[in-house]
Amino acid sequence: MDRRSKVARIHESYIEQHDAQEARQRKKKKRLYRRLAFFAVVVVLTFSVMLTFHLNQRAAYSEKQEQYEQLSEELSSLENEEKKLNEEIELLNDEEYLLQIAKTNYFFTDEGEIVFKLPEEEPSY
Repeated sequence: MDRRSKVARIHESYIEQHDAQEARQRKKKKRLYRRLAFFAVVVVLTFSVMLTFHLNQRAAYSEKQEQYEQLSEELSSLENEEKKLNEEIELLNDEEYLLQIAKTNYFFTDEGEIVFKLPEEEPSY
């Protein structure tokens, strides 16, 4: 810059046009950089929003998947329990089964029967 200040400037129209052209080029370059920076910011923001949304969706999906598995297990256990209870209902509707339960659990006897209660443990001899 010191060198330029020592040299006198020629004030011709060509030099003025050239300086104006250089100024326009600098302004264009500056606007281009600003547009590119703005575009980059928009792209980064869009990408970050999409990434955040995607991660939230994956977390929600995995949570729902775990919940589905737990509920499926609970459903299968409840179906098994329902099946057992239906079988028990069918057995309780049978008179012979009710008499057998009454005899074993409540010592119900017919006329002339004698009930012997045997120990459930094995003898130790």
